[in-house]
Amino acid sequence: MYRLFFIFLFFFSIAFSQQKTPQNDFRSPLDIPIILSGTFGELRSNHFHSGIDIKTKQKEGFEVFAIGDGHVSRIKIQHWGFGKALYVTHTNGYTSVYAHLKKLAPKLEAYLKKQQYSKERYEIQLYPKADELVIKKGEVIAYSGNSGSSGGPHLHFEIRDAASKPMNPMLFGINVKDSHNPTVNGVFGYALSDSAQINSSNKIVQLQLKKGKEKNSFTATKVYASGEIGFGVNSYDRQDLAFNKNGIYQLESYVNGVKNFSYDFKKFSFGESRYINTLIDYPRFKKMKQRVQRCFVTPANKLSIYKDVVNDGKIQIEEGKEYTVVLKVKDFKNNTTTITIPVVGKKQKITQKKKETVTNHLITRNTEHSIKEGDVSIYIPKNTFYEDFYFDLSKDKKGRYKIHNDRVAAHKNFVITFDVSKYTEAERKKLFIASLNRKKKPSYSSTKKNGIKFTTSTKNLGTYFLAKDTIPPKVKPVNFAKNKWISSKKYLKIKVTDNLSAVRSYRGTINGKWILFEYDAKKGMLSYDFSDLIFTEAKHNLKLIVTDNVGNSTTFTSTFFRKN
Repeated sequence: MYRLFFIFLFFFSIAFSQQKTPQNDFRSPLDIPIILSGTFGELRSNHFHSGIDIKTKQKEGFEVFAIGDGHVSRIKIQHWGFGKALYVTHTNGYTSVYAHLKKLAPKLEAYLKKQQYSKERYEIQLYPKADELVIKKGEVIAYSGNSGSSGGPHLHFEIRDAASKPMNPMLFGINVKDSHNPTVNGVFGYALSDSAQINSSNKIVQLQLKKGKEKNSFTATKVYASGEIGFGVNSYDRQDLAFNKNGIYQLESYVNGVKNFSYDFKKFSFGESRYINTLIDYPRFKKMKQRVQRCFVTPANKLSIYKDVVNDGKIQIEEGKEYTVVLKVKDFKNNTTTITIPVVGKKQKITQKKKETVTNHLITRNTEHSIKEGDVSIYIPKNTFYEDFYFDLSKDKKGRYKIHNDRVAAHKNFVITFDVSKYTEAERKKLFIASLNRKKKPSYSSTKKNGIKFTTSTKNLGTYFLAKDTIPPKVKPVNFAKNKWISSKKYLKIKVTDNLSAVRSYRGTINGKWILFEYDAKKGMLSYDFSDLIFTEAKHNLKLIVTDNVGNSTTFTSTFFRKN
């Protein structure tokens, strides 16, 4: 019986994945023109963009509509990430996602706040039953906002299939005006073995381009090469009504008229998204902030977006032969920019060689490793990194540990352990593991303390050290003063900041009752909506406790007067 059930599920999932996406089932999530600030599959830090970002005229509060009949299947509220997010599962099997919201529609907001007050938590994840929050197509379900990690007001919108894989919303009939061809910033050649070379170099080589005879076409200057080589493109796309540099939709490669490589952004899974770091030239991105998209597949790459790939997209160049390599960069509307690369097979002496620093620690991709230096030890599980490389672990004059460098991408977490036996128990309470952030300032790295061992689990190489935080968070009232009347205020607002290890938790009460403070982590602002609770008395005693990541705590108290 169970076997028959799983066979049914298997064939159902295949049938669902192969069916054409409905073009008329869904409506737009907004009643304003669809102008994008982000496209599906766009290249982001360590992941592909899983939806489209719809501009909201730099404002919050636009009505967000259910794109089809269904029910609310998930509500997720968090300080960062999607912020306030709503998931609607539709009768046709797809799920739509609406994120960075300002607030939910009244009946959904009431459902959410009831749960938040019951659990006395702002950050929460709820999975309503199918008959609890039934939604009709065109019903207002939320209001657009800027919550979570959003960089400005917009609606992040997704459509996911029955297997929870994000799909390109444009496949469902969403129309965006786009008559622009993708822009190509650069084309690069890669020698893919020690003996291979391009123009006497086995380093990455940027090709010189000139405009071609056809519109939106370019031709590279002739390339002389030998051995196994590949190419990469740095490009972006731009729609008609926006200046944003968005991601491309499709990339293809042809050798002498035969396709040897392509990928497109119709669908991917969240489990594979971090493999973006094998699609792009990650070291170049970290060094020069350029995302070069490789037209070949490296051994650790497990992305499902590829098709028509021959020999992993790599090109074997033979002496005396000539090749015409054509790269086609496309957007969703099939606007295409073409690059033609003439290649002549010619063995040349390699005058520019890749440099590799050899250390005592060779990391092989499919093996686990343990490395120790001074007070620090590193545990690296197998398949943490995408390639083999020599690992550097050293200590600088300030006592900070340089754990290789950030130009190598990690796919899985590795563990850093500090021996803190030389510190007293009282000192350890205020210590934490820190890393240097982009601004070269200490940043809290989630620290587990077990006696004389402090550990942090991370995917980020870089500089790590022990830092001390003895200063409690600061709490400052924004729109009220002690012993004053504030009956005209809709919200109670308080600014909270921490100088080093960052705010970990907060708890607020009025007259002894827990209140829901919404936390805008970007601004460090706590806001309480006075309509949440009814207080019969006019005098109110506020108490707020804010704690940082090492346990430093500030208790703020105040009295104010207000009538409902």
